[in-house]
Amino acid sequence: MIEFTAAQIAEITGGRLLADPAIVPTTVVTDSREAAPGSLYVAKPGEHADGHAFVGAAFSAGATLALCEHEVADDDGAPYPCVVVPDAVLAMGALAAAAVARIRAARAERGEEFTVVGITGSAGKTTTKDLLAGIFRSTAAGSATPAATVAPQGSYNGEVGVPLTVFRADFTTRYLVVEMGATGIGHIRYLAQMVRPDIGVVLIVGTAHAGEFGGVENIAKAKGEMVEALAPEGTAVINLDDPRVRAMESRTQAKPVFFTAHPETAGAYAQRGTVVAAHGATVDAGGSPVFELSVGAQAPVHVASRLIGAHHTGNLLAAAAAAHAAGVPVAEIAESLSAQGPGSRWRMQRTERADGVTVINDAYNANPESMRAALQTLADLGRGRRTWAVLGAMLELGDESIAAHTAVGTLVVRLNIDRLVVVGREARPLYVSAVNEGSWGNETSFVEDVDAAYALLDEELAPGDLVLVKSSNGVGLGALGDRIALPQQPATADIQERS
Repeated sequence: MIEFTAAQIAEITGGRLLADPAIVPTTVVTDSREAAPGSLYVAKPGEHADGHAFVGAAFSAGATLALCEHEVADDDGAPYPCVVVPDAVLAMGALAAAAVARIRAARAERGEEFTVVGITGSAGKTTTKDLLAGIFRSTAAGSATPAATVAPQGSYNGEVGVPLTVFRADFTTRYLVVEMGATGIGHIRYLAQMVRPDIGVVLIVGTAHAGEFGGVENIAKAKGEMVEALAPEGTAVINLDDPRVRAMESRTQAKPVFFTAHPETAGAYAQRGTVVAAHGATVDAGGSPVFELSVGAQAPVHVASRLIGAHHTGNLLAAAAAAHAAGVPVAEIAESLSAQGPGSRWRMQRTERADGVTVINDAYNANPESMRAALQTLADLGRGRRTWAVLGAMLELGDESIAAHTAVGTLVVRLNIDRLVVVGREARPLYVSAVNEGSWGNETSFVEDVDAAYALLDEELAPGDLVLVKSSNGVGLGALGDRIALPQQPATADIQERS
């Protein structure tokens, strides 16, 4: 973490200092349970609890300073050392922006490079982030700077998660990879202004959070804030295979780098920027993407991914394009992409049980696009095996929710998935549509909750079965997937912020 004194924190955040101005926090936490000696505890109001109620606990654990929206007194009536600000979350953002600026200036003064990459899109952000960080870390092998690459934990991608990622960086950091999510117009702009990315990646514009955004076109407007924020000397990494993303080329002053899984359509764009393409893209017997990777006019190199699902081809290409923009040679990019498996939990996470059951846990996030891709992968991998789709709700689709779930239920039947288990009332339209499409009897089951789903699967799964578990994170099917895959191990929750 970049060190700031309490006095500097107050100045940067516009806060009122009620502490020794010489205090220098060594970490930043928003959960009092994570506080340690030297922590700066951010007492942010939450949906279910107010962080100010846990200031005392944070100091008991060793925190030396708090960032608060009002004073908090200890049992003796003395205020805890703090900086009082109007909005603790915005103050975090201001401090993170100052940290990035300091790192950039210090490394420039030493003649050292510092590259910030921002990644957004309705799906694939976390996988692409993991892939890109893996490429950067492999190029930094043997370096004397062990913190050469900093990337988010899990899916820290909002106004709290992005600063927490930034606070893990220091003057040794060569690459800072930032995942950016949004639930409304202006969110990406705010995050981009915070970290000032040199490279901005836009993956796809899907229908996740369509209800909150007010429609897909507003999602496209919001995601495009990434490329709008780039400086002329920056690089915009643009997906040619998504028309809404492709149109964002006109919204940026940065130089474009394009990526596509359909190189035959990219001819017109080769004159406007480098095209990163997958030639002969297919999947191997295990469902992993395989293709020849070309970067501009360079000779193609072979990529054999360890991820599962043809839909990951786009994520692999996006990571390759961003790495190329950062100056990584194409041979090193291909080597790293071929070596990497899933970097975060519950993203097509495959487990082979001792009894021959295969579980694919993809319950970190779900929207119509990712649901279709996962089901197609299940169908492709399941030839000759009994296939199970254990599906929960896709959340935050607004008025499109019933139609979207209905379409998924129809698709399950048309892909000839053997067994469908629908979990939870919010996903019931999926069950109804599958029944209406002709999936009757025990082919399709509806259960009220995760425990009921586990009981059904525990009783009926047989050796050789292939199970896909997928839903939005908030439904809790990720933990169900863990229970099925390793029933003796207790599952723990993961973190997801935004799409």
